Amino acid sequence: MSARLKSWLPRVVAILAIAIFPLIPGVPEFWVTLAGYIGLSSLVAIGLVLLTGVGGMTSFGQAAFVGFGAYTSAVLTTKFGLSPWATLPFALLSTGLMALLIGVVTAKLSGHYLPLGTIAWGISFFYMFGNIEALGRYDGISGLPAFSIGGTSLISARAVFYPIWISVLIAVVLSENLLDSRMGRAVRALRGGSVAAESFGVDTARAKLVIFVYAALLAGLAGWLYAHVQRSVSPSPFGINAGIEYLLMAVLGGSGYVVGGVLGATIVTVLKDQLQNILPKLIGTGGNFESIVFGILMVAVLQLARQGLWPFILALLPRPADKTINASAPALSHRQAPDRGAPLLSVDKARKEFGGLVAVNDVSFTVKGGEIVGLIGPNGAGKSTLFNLLTGVLGATSGEVRYRGERIDGMPARDIAKQGIARTFQHVKLVASMSVLENVAIGAHLRTRPGVVSSMLRLDRGEEARMLAEAARQLQRVGLGEHLHKPAGSLALGQQRIAEIARALCLDPALLLLDEPAAGLRFNEKQQLAGLLSRLRADGMTILLVEHDMDFVMRLTDHIVVLVFGTKIAEGTPAAIATNPQVLEAYLGGVE
Repeated sequence: MSARLKSWLPRVVAILAIAIFPLIPGVPEFWVTLAGYIGLSSLVAIGLVLLTGVGGMTSFGQAAFVGFGAYTSAVLTTKFGLSPWATLPFALLSTGLMALLIGVVTAKLSGHYLPLGTIAWGISFFYMFGNIEALGRYDGISGLPAFSIGGTSLISARAVFYPIWISVLIAVVLSENLLDSRMGRAVRALRGGSVAAESFGVDTARAKLVIFVYAALLAGLAGWLYAHVQRSVSPSPFGINAGIEYLLMAVLGGSGYVVGGVLGATIVTVLKDQLQNILPKLIGTGGNFESIVFGILMVAVLQLARQGLWPFILALLPRPADKTINASAPALSHRQAPDRGAPLLSVDKARKEFGGLVAVNDVSFTVKGGEIVGLIGPNGAGKSTLFNLLTGVLGATSGEVRYRGERIDGMPARDIAKQGIARTFQHVKLVASMSVLENVAIGAHLRTRPGVVSSMLRLDRGEEARMLAEAARQLQRVGLGEHLHKPAGSLALGQQRIAEIARALCLDPALLLLDEPAAGLRFNEKQQLAGLLSRLRADGMTILLVEHDMDFVMRLTDHIVVLVFGTKIAEGTPAAIATNPQVLEAYLGGVE
């Protein structure tokens, strides 16, 4: 049996088990009903897996979006006489529009401000549902019609089980397709911070908003189903407590795994039901003591299994097949190399101040096409800060930066990347949990254009094959071809730096900025890196590099710029720099 078939077998078994569950003789109606509620919770939890576990945006307010879907359908069916099926587009539309409005503000927040923001609007919408007369205030809306097909009512738990779980299966497939795409890699790259993602053309604000709205749409779908399964709606299921439970489901099941959302929903829903029966018998009094158990459970998971429970199950299943690389896929379009010897990058009196500290002090120099320029200086000289000015990570206080004659200072990082400038970082910025291949493929983000919907429907496979083939080619080019499918976090530090170079090459840059590329490399690895950079120069690529290994710099570069405390003290050929008294003074404290 092939590895791919083995990896699909558990999924087929799971789908068959779901399909026959209501048909098994002797299964009580109660458990079929509970399974339906598990499915409803799974939809919300899957959205939170993408939003929180993958995108890194913690949300306590998803229950409010469930409410939008539920109340929209409730109003349209009871006030306007629409059938439940006809209200689905309106339920999704109202939820999506509200998520878009909230997301424009909320998705920009970071740190602890983001979860606090979701708590704030989650509580606000709960009270809004309870105080609007048209929504029945806290009594809600009752008498909603059940789903029906061909005149047959789906009022029983066994009948409505299938619409719920078909929705869950569709959500799982669409979500996994989305993650396995250009946009999915952009979302997953957010876990490594926005600076690296923006530097390769990812519009991080848009990526956050897309995943925020998508998670809300899944919650709205759950609300639409809930309204016609329960046949009544009221504010209580859409409050902040429910939002916390949904987040617990995502974290408990496995916050980085789509199927983990289903697992978490199953555990929490079943556990909540059973605890309501067991705890009063043990304690001798009634109350919401299950919340205490859930709190303890959350702390235990965060301490003992931060990736949730799904990875433990995943370890028992057949290993998923590695991504297939189509070496014959058409190559991505290439950028025209700059004219050799012509000015490519011009820095004119670039200055960066942080309050009273001058990190870069009116630095000027020019990089010409087809040459390797070294930017050297002691620690704290301002080299990485200057890199950040050139790539749009930081804005210059004054001065100009021109690339191919066009001013780029003031441009955001992703727009500078579009011009053909790629970089690596002083501190490696790879997403440790993603494979080396997927990390490198992020570099080709700007070279293809498949959309979100086409990715979810797998209409992007042609472009995806081209991106992965390009990433594989660049990894082969830098000598990491045998590490394609390994997690990036499993590589040695030196190999991670080389992988960053491969990611930068995937952008097809005309100018490559390398921040300490040889740091952490052994002698032989440095020799191989020097050979790679020499070949890139021979191919017409221009390179600006920061490096502390003077022997490496002197042997490789055509031109050197020396910074000390943010100020340029020397510039010239390696031979001239090696004998420059100011440089010797800065590095060695002076010579006789």
